[in-house]
Amino acid sequence: MARRPLPRILSSGTASLARGRDFARTAADSATDVLHPLLVIGRGLRILAAAGRRRWSETPADKRGPALFLGAALVLVVALVPYGPLLAMITLMAAAAWRGRDRTPARTGPSDAEAERLGALYEALVPYFSIPEDPTPLFAHGGEWDKAFSGYEFDDAGRITRLHIRYPAYFTDGEAASRARIEALLHAKSGRGREYLFDWDEEGNQLDLSVLAALPTGIAAQPFVTSPGESVLGFTDARTVQRTLPVLDGEQPRDVPPVIWRTGPRSTEPHLLAVGQPGSGTSTLLRSLALQALRHGADVLVVDGGGSGEYACLTGRAGVLAVECGPVGAVATLEWAAQETERRLIATHRAREAGRPAPEDTRRPLWILLDQPSVLAHLAVAEGGPDPMGHLQVPLRHGRPAHITVVVAEPFDHLEMLHDAVWQHTRARIVLGPAAIQQITDVLGLPPHTTPPSQVPPGRGYARLGTGPVHRLQVPATPDPYDEAAHPAYRQAVLELLPERQPGPAGAEGPAEAAEPALVKALDAPEPS
Repeated sequence: MARRPLPRILSSGTASLARGRDFARTAADSATDVLHPLLVIGRGLRILAAAGRRRWSETPADKRGPALFLGAALVLVVALVPYGPLLAMITLMAAAAWRGRDRTPARTGPSDAEAERLGALYEALVPYFSIPEDPTPLFAHGGEWDKAFSGYEFDDAGRITRLHIRYPAYFTDGEAASRARIEALLHAKSGRGREYLFDWDEEGNQLDLSVLAALPTGIAAQPFVTSPGESVLGFTDARTVQRTLPVLDGEQPRDVPPVIWRTGPRSTEPHLLAVGQPGSGTSTLLRSLALQALRHGADVLVVDGGGSGEYACLTGRAGVLAVECGPVGAVATLEWAAQETERRLIATHRAREAGRPAPEDTRRPLWILLDQPSVLAHLAVAEGGPDPMGHLQVPLRHGRPAHITVVVAEPFDHLEMLHDAVWQHTRARIVLGPAAIQQITDVLGLPPHTTPPSQVPPGRGYARLGTGPVHRLQVPATPDPYDEAAHPAYRQAVLELLPERQPGPAGAEGPAEAAEPALVKALDAPEPS
């Protein structure tokens, strides 16, 4: 099946139309700046003419004759005086410019409703930012809020969108519990249902609160512009990363900031752990990583502990070594992975001793994706067999120099069943779906600096790579292409990224294979009128 080409932003018709609109808007702004004096004088002449007509209409009929005579006399005097017409013209233009100026009063402070809202927020912070021993408290009941709030912005509905707070130096901003109390209070008083970012400046005793825009949810799986060894976990805020990727958001090209995970021998976070409730998007994340790894020429092993069949689209594809759903197959697959890790290490060591480069087969990336492996471990132990997770310790401990990457996805309810090796060697962590702040902190090691959203779409969560900061994350839409409940465009995007099927025995094509042309026909069919 043909692959989708990379987005050609600079040559697309939409981009050309956007550049045309930007050029026209720039030209209009420049013309407005050049012609601004003429526009002001013209507006002033209209105002003077309207005032003259109004004054003439208010003049009694018996006084209009003398008024006309007086006006004609003045015009005659001006015409006879040297430079009179020029001085009269200058005076008229000056009067028109004065009357035509923009006299809209500049807003210098908040409105009454906004001031009342800021005052209520100030009073709510008094118990947290004041102590009885302070002789000149910055926060005090009945005090002036403008001394503590040095910057603020409101939206059209009158809710706070940005707030800069100064707090006293004795506040314990180094304690997570103290910061959490302030953040919870500001979240409640500023309006729920939005995501807030809290930026603490402990050196300057200042706190910035800002409202974050929602992350894009319409970006489907596509060939991302990344180099081998880089994987796109999802997309985040522009202020937290220093890179953007060109993507297609529906049919609209745009540049978005990604969360890039780097794997390989030089990676400091070689393995990943994804945690979330059922339906939160962990399987979507694993499918997205599998498609990106296959695109860069890696081998992929999939162990589906949940047995939901969401990875059936990968079965038989070029580069996919196996897709296992049972405990026996999982044990055999992970045992082979442990032996393959040892074989690669031994071959690489012998090559280096001989002064030769490592063999090609030891440098080919191998990805091991495990979705809910604790379920298979429980079934294997119940049947009296070995625990398949025991074989996973070797790839986790020694997989980085062997070009082996392990990704584990587990729900919150099964985290206590994970081996210690998984917690020790998965330094890249992701939490998806609705979760409490304490749950996020337990997995990532740090609490997020943002409040959780009121409605969590699939694939929405937080990510932390090693000891880095916590990022908001939205995973690209990568549904099971055989799931009829998924969006048809997203399903088609996944099908276009799948590698070609490897030749198999005649008559081996099943319902999953037959679903691909049916889906393509359904997408290509014209819409009913």
